[in-house]
Amino acid sequence: MHRSAPRLTRILACAAVPVMLVVAGCSSDSDGGSGASPDKGSASSAPQATASKKTVEPAKFAKLPDACKAVSAKTTATLVPKAKAKNGTSATSSDTSSRGGCSWNGLEDKGTKGSQYRWLDVSFYRYDSDVALGSGQERAQQNLAKELAKLEATEGAKKLRTTDSSGVGEEGKAVAYDLRKTDEDFKYASIVARTGNVLVLLTYNGAGYAGADAPSDKAVMEGAVKAAKEAVAAVAAAN
Repeated sequence: MHRSAPRLTRILACAAVPVMLVVAGCSSDSDGGSGASPDKGSASSAPQATASKKTVEPAKFAKLPDACKAVSAKTTATLVPKAKAKNGTSATSSDTSSRGGCSWNGLEDKGTKGSQYRWLDVSFYRYDSDVALGSGQERAQQNLAKELAKLEATEGAKKLRTTDSSGVGEEGKAVAYDLRKTDEDFKYASIVARTGNVLVLLTYNGAGYAGADAPSDKAVMEGAVKAAKEAVAAVAAAN
């Protein structure tokens, strides 16, 4: 009886304190002993939080085409008849899987009728999906808007107009304008198009020299659209 009384008193005292304290200080049944070691096989009382991982849509295309072969030789020969480099001049790129470009330019001498100058340029930009930056498709869309804004802010541009370029990629814009340089009037047509996570930028321009007339707005725009369609198709073909 004398030994059980202190034990009963301690049990009643423990029952009066919060449950967490009971577990910590009252789990031992020995007089003056330390608390019993936790059961290593028991589950933790605090559930473990499951870390959620943010995901983004995978990029549609993993590769870019050879920019100098993205527009057919037949088309480049028609748009730039006397190109200095028939197969085009490749742009320098430190990462050909993410960006590339090619250009053709030349002056066609028509004798007493003057000369015709033409320039064709195509560039490709591929965007990977990134948790912090968004999907490749979203990044391409964002950069399409930025490139379009740059074109629309071309210094010295006259009669600038922007239209939808239907049939060129999943979304496309066409910008046409006149520009005076080297004392000649140039006609410009630029296409900004997106296919998946790839942005295609194409510019075609021309001017008449030595008294020759400048090419028509229609001819320049039609040439740009034709080349842009081929460039967009080359992206899918490369993948």
